[in-house]
Amino acid sequence: MVFYFTSNVVSSPYTIYMGKDKYENEDLIKYGWPEDIWFHVDKLSSAHVYLRLQKGQTIEDIPKDVLIDCVQLVKANSIQGCKMNNINIVYTPWANLKKTGDMDVGQIGFYRQKDVKSVMVEKKVNEVLNRLEKTKDERYPDFAAEKESRDREERNEKKAQIQEVKKKEKEDVKKKKELDELRHYTSLMKAENMSSNQDGNDSDDFM
Repeated sequence: MVFYFTSNVVSSPYTIYMGKDKYENEDLIKYGWPEDIWFHVDKLSSAHVYLRLQKGQTIEDIPKDVLIDCVQLVKANSIQGCKMNNINIVYTPWANLKKTGDMDVGQIGFYRQKDVKSVMVEKKVNEVLNRLEKTKDERYPDFAAEKESRDREERNEKKAQIQEVKKKEKEDVKKKKELDELRHYTSLMKAENMSSNQDGNDSDDFM
């Protein structure tokens, strides 16, 4: 089971989700999307919370209020963290999550530590959590199918982009050919005019 929440503090709402337990977290790690940002309490056990960014956005584009929603949700879903003040929440792009065979279920590392950000959460904010709770939705998603659908969509978009580039290249070649032909035709016309003028001058001299 996966819990989905809607962060509607901005005009274009964001989806936040987390697995019910460490086994769902394993699937989330495996089948995450490039647009996903992962959140976790630093050095403490907690839920793995994901924020799905909009296409083209990066970790730097997360709105402040949406970030607050994410870290509050992480804190509230940490057995130890929910009782503590001033805890660190770490977050990083899904692509930076590193999983090796010798790791326990739910355990992960990072490929690049420099791509891991952190934010201090002073205390629990019930107003935020109550608002998110009202949007909560429980689902049993097919992660593999969702990932394949997303990847297929991306492949089709890339294919369409490549076709568009090729189409533009053909149009550019056609335009260049037409311009070259026009220049050649104009050049011939000038040559004919010069020849005609010269013939006319010869005729006047004869007379």
